[in-house]
Amino acid sequence: MNDRLDDLRRRGRMRRLHPRRIEGVDLIDQSGRRLINFGSNDYLGLASFLASKTMRVDSVGARASGLVCGWTDRHQLLAEKIAEFERTEAAVVFPSGFAACSGTVSALCRQGDLILSDELNHASLIDGCRLSKADRMVYPHRDVDSVARLLSQHRKQHRRVWIVTDSVFSMDGHVAPLRELCVVASDHDATLIVDEAHGTGILGDRFSGACESLGVKDQVPIRIGTLSKALGGQGGFVACPRVVAEFLVNHSRPLIYSTALSMSAVESAIVALEHPGEIRRRRDLVCAMSRQLRSQLGLACPASESGIPIIPIPIGSDADAVAASQRLYESGMFVPAIRPPTVPEGQARLRISLSADHNTEMLGRLIEGLPSF
Repeated sequence: MNDRLDDLRRRGRMRRLHPRRIEGVDLIDQSGRRLINFGSNDYLGLASFLASKTMRVDSVGARASGLVCGWTDRHQLLAEKIAEFERTEAAVVFPSGFAACSGTVSALCRQGDLILSDELNHASLIDGCRLSKADRMVYPHRDVDSVARLLSQHRKQHRRVWIVTDSVFSMDGHVAPLRELCVVASDHDATLIVDEAHGTGILGDRFSGACESLGVKDQVPIRIGTLSKALGGQGGFVACPRVVAEFLVNHSRPLIYSTALSMSAVESAIVALEHPGEIRRRRDLVCAMSRQLRSQLGLACPASESGIPIIPIPIGSDADAVAASQRLYESGMFVPAIRPPTVPEGQARLRISLSADHNTEMLGRLIEGLPSF
């Protein structure tokens, strides 16, 4: 372990946990220094909004796994609200988004199946693929032709085929080519599993994600989401047909053997879903800011991605990315440097995350700090 840690130090990739305090859109470090936080996934600023609401609970913890006695009437209400929000037959609530992704893929994809996974999928999806007993193939990022070619070559040798992809890729802000993937899946009798973690609350008229905004919700039967990003709380969910929900309850180990989502997180999610007007107002605000920042920085992208509040600034080397992040830190802004293995070798970057709680003055300071990079 020491040898491996020494190697990380030599390569400038040693990571440590830094205790910080969060106050709205500000981050306060150990020395008491206040920074504008451009690293949070709280895209709508709902975390502070929800904290201002009275959420009385009889117990902080759920006390047990859902199948023992941890599934309460409030968990059931949340699942029903998510199913209504997603317009699906059912929804399953997990203790985290990571558990929802890894637990869903590992449970549904069985021996004799084939998984096709985008090379830039989130680690939770990758771990789900690895835990599955299905055969696995990784396809180049958003390369639909490669997916079609792999299906043409290997579909007949497998009982079922699953195409697994993020909807919005967390380090690039890219949107998956879901329309094209749906066509390929239909042509080859494959099933899409889409993780909407960074799409929920941001894309779509009802803000349920990229599947909705691209008009393919009815073609993507299994959609994974999180309560811990745009919805401002914690936890994960799967929106799906009832038979899939029942299968997950009986076969998904991260669900079966984990204590159910905490009561405070359940109540937070219920409150968030009960305020669609607030979500819409905040969503429209942060998407407008995202378009403005991209325009002012001269960052071209498709219209479907211009409002996504994930804005990467390519740097290249690890050392240069860390130095750029440090210069912004010294200017009173927290913009994290993202390095391998989170991103590919040679593609270190700054990852700007916008929030509806940011304002024009904050964006102006950010823009002033970025040109030297």
